Amino acid sequence: MSNATSYQLFINGRWRDGSDGTTLPVTNPATEKKFASVAVATVSDLDEAIGSAERSRRAWSSRPPKERGEILVAAARILATVVGDAARDLSREQGKTIAEATGEYARAVETLEWNGTHAEELSAPIPMGPNRMIVPEPLGVVAAFTPWNYPAVLIARKLAPALAAGCPVILKGAEETPSAAVHFVEALRRAGIPDGVVNLVFGVPVQISRHLLSSPIVKVLTFTGSTEVGKQLAKLAANNLQRCILELGGHSPVVVCEDADLAKAIPAISEYKFECAGQSCNAPSRILVARPLYEVFLSRMTEVAREIKIGPPDDPATDMGPMANARRIEAMQRLIEDAVDRGARVETGGTRLDQPGFFWPPTILTGVPKDAKVLHDEPFGPILTVAPFDTIEEAIEEANATEYGLAAYFFTGAADAKRALIGGLSAGAISVNYLKGVSADAPYGGVKQSGYGYEGGEQGLRSFQSLKLVNGLGSLG
Repeated sequence: MSNATSYQLFINGRWRDGSDGTTLPVTNPATEKKFASVAVATVSDLDEAIGSAERSRRAWSSRPPKERGEILVAAARILATVVGDAARDLSREQGKTIAEATGEYARAVETLEWNGTHAEELSAPIPMGPNRMIVPEPLGVVAAFTPWNYPAVLIARKLAPALAAGCPVILKGAEETPSAAVHFVEALRRAGIPDGVVNLVFGVPVQISRHLLSSPIVKVLTFTGSTEVGKQLAKLAANNLQRCILELGGHSPVVVCEDADLAKAIPAISEYKFECAGQSCNAPSRILVARPLYEVFLSRMTEVAREIKIGPPDDPATDMGPMANARRIEAMQRLIEDAVDRGARVETGGTRLDQPGFFWPPTILTGVPKDAKVLHDEPFGPILTVAPFDTIEEAIEEANATEYGLAAYFFTGAADAKRALIGGLSAGAISVNYLKGVSADAPYGGVKQSGYGYEGGEQGLRSFQSLKLVNGLGSLG
């Protein structure tokens, strides 16, 4: 499988190195030091993964859904026994705190278990009256591409429903955070997943995506990542008409109405925003505050941001660890410099910490002009903009003034404001008076440039099924 310094591929039921022995380094973002390596898949390795998945397809799809589900539930229980080690591995690779990594694995276990528990139910024929029914059938081999920010939970949200539906999967894990994919696949192996049903590859993302999606054997693409990359993959998938499930970028607004309870709103915003150093596509990034509350909100929010303890992710006293890599630091610098050049004010933060590691403090900007990049480009980091509004209509217009539509949040107790915001905000998910990750039983997907298709819940599993309509059924007896 792997050891403390190297992570391998998993193809046709076997852990092994890439066929030419090439590896990539894994870096600890808190120290900037390389501490491990990950195997690189060659074209021949990818061909072997495709062939292995296809050879396993018929037996896995015809296996009773209850048995497929039982393997997933068993894998969930196995994964739960190694969460301590897995969370430490993830923290060292990605930079999130041990508590955050542990919470992420809890969600991954929940997702595995939910899909395993519902595999039989969601694979059963659906009656459509006395002479019609729908027969769900697995679509075939899935190519799953997962990112480095929440690798454990996003692997679970792709693999679990695909496997429950009866589809073999070729998983392209994130090279920056390989341990999550390795722990996940090893749990499935120990649970008895047949050879070839799950294959894990790492390597050069462009090469892997082009090769996998050029194969007519691959029937489904599921991807979480940037809008730019998602569009490139969708173009590749169009050549073989592969079904796409794309969870892409976000730039989530929070509308704080005049009657909002700031004692609840501010801690909720802070906790969800600065988790994983803000590197989440559904993290809040633009705060819109009713003008009568604006000054007090800004003062308290700034104070809370300044009190966040930044440090080594394995220190229990740390609230926020480093960003994942140097690219994210450079992105923060570009966004801040652009905003300040256009007249924005930095209330707190705004510069990289002068120490080893990719540490960037919680940053709050005010007076940000509407043409500033930070209001349009996904920040994907610990930057918040705060601005006042005068009417609900103005808040909705400003909240919708980006190309993204993944998540939106608001705080109010007023029924008319709730109705206006729920109806007016353009987002795939809206949360009222709280901020929290999506549970395993709920469908989640974006609108506008935040993607299409659904992950999670019944709709997430159906994404990997063909719904065959049977007419004129009559009697089967």
